Amino acid sequence: MQYRELEHLSKTEFKRWCGVSRGTFREMVEVVRPHLDRQGRRGGQAKLSVEDHVLVALAYWREYRSQFHIGVSWGLHETTVGRIVRKVEDLLVKSGKFRLPSQRQLYQPGWEWKVMVVDVGEVEIERPKKTQKRYYSGKQHCHTLKAQLVVEFESEQIICTAVDTGRTHDFKLLKRSRLPFVSSQLCLADRGYQGFARRHAGACTPAKKRRQQPLVEEEKQHNRALARLRVKVEHVIRRFKIFRIFSGRYRNRRKRFGLRLNLIAGLLNYELAHPS
Repeated sequence: MQYRELEHLSKTEFKRWCGVSRGTFREMVEVVRPHLDRQGRRGGQAKLSVEDHVLVALAYWREYRSQFHIGVSWGLHETTVGRIVRKVEDLLVKSGKFRLPSQRQLYQPGWEWKVMVVDVGEVEIERPKKTQKRYYSGKQHCHTLKAQLVVEFESEQIICTAVDTGRTHDFKLLKRSRLPFVSSQLCLADRGYQGFARRHAGACTPAKKRRQQPLVEEEKQHNRALARLRVKVEHVIRRFKIFRIFSGRYRNRRKRFGLRLNLIAGLLNYELAHPS
């Protein structure tokens, strides 16, 4: 289905098909157009328009069908689909239009009293040929990659990400990322971050039940209130899983996982800043 066949769709239907709004799609097209538009240039002409190049990449992220099946749908060879997806990804990343704020944002003026939420999502991968134990997640009972997200509470903006193997503990991943939290910043986390308060004065984690000693009522109320606040980061993870490349088994090279994670996080941030 080419772009001209999608113009009759409503805003809701277009986002259901592509995973992004029309405004975000147009911005993506304008970013890659100078590099992909070959009208008036010497040499061969591209079979697809610039809009269709972006649609192929979005279809790959959104549906995560094999490149062979997408190629059959578009009348392309599967290797051509792979080149288009990689080219669009590289151009969007290189433009800097959809770049994340990064860790530096955490200690910028005006962020001293912000509230952050940190959490980890796991994406299943194919069993590696080597170092299988590093990627095996006992929680998911499969080989996974872990993606850590730091989200600003009020705007739900993704500040930065970090990626590690499935065997890595959530708190260990947080320590490796060395996030520069300011002491006045409140950071909400789940039970996987026990001991976080010893490293950051503004950390807030659930009260943990002790052996043969149930939680008192105040601790239960604290846990319920924290869960109601932390649900925002679960909504952000849900937006990632709209793209099936993150909700199914990840079949691509692992070294490109972080690039795609940051790129789609940047697209989600752009949609929050430019609602349409």
